[in-house]
Amino acid sequence: MGKDNQPKARQAADLARKSGKRASYDRILIVCEGSKTEPLYLGEIRAEYRLPTTNVQVHPSQFGTTPLQVVEYAEHLFVEGNAVQDISPRGFEQIYAVFDRDDHGTYHNALAKAAARHGKLRNDLNKSVSFAAIASVPCFELWLLLHFEEALAPLHRAEVYQRLRPYLPGYDKGQPGHYANTKHHLADATQRAEHLTKLADAYDGAAPYTDLHRLVRLLTTLKP
Repeated sequence: MGKDNQPKARQAADLARKSGKRASYDRILIVCEGSKTEPLYLGEIRAEYRLPTTNVQVHPSQFGTTPLQVVEYAEHLFVEGNAVQDISPRGFEQIYAVFDRDDHGTYHNALAKAAARHGKLRNDLNKSVSFAAIASVPCFELWLLLHFEEALAPLHRAEVYQRLRPYLPGYDKGQPGHYANTKHHLADATQRAEHLTKLADAYDGAAPYTDLHRLVRLLTTLKP
């Protein structure tokens, strides 16, 4: 009798939780160039906002670390799925390829291929899928640096690290906790990243630039 008297919404929520079904918002696949730093950072956001893995999957590229390989693996993982990682073929509404400019020769090809795939793939519900590149120039650490200060002139990765370490002592790639250590300055980082998008775009490839604010905003506002 008690169960029959529960509100329908609560019964549906209980059923979804017990059966492991995905939530009603978009399913998102994120493939990263880095094998640790970016997946850890984005995974921490997913955990903090309690986004189920049935809706948000974050994986390093298995094809290699060049930007084009990241984009190609993202497409492959979407189309083929992966039973070991519990990824169903075409089981997403949005795909993101996260990579750095650095000195990669395939950087511009990766941007072009991601743009060409946008809206062209169909998912398991026969809906067109969003496909976007999340690029950083010169590297992911620029996004972390923007939490603490502006960066308007072209930078090499080594200089980004040098400027970042006073704020995150002992910073190194592959460490956990970078989201927890920077999230209180997220609004500042977003504002600075948006300012950079007004000065250059990802195709410039020389001026400091990052799209990570777009992806972070999506993840932190995804859950109703």
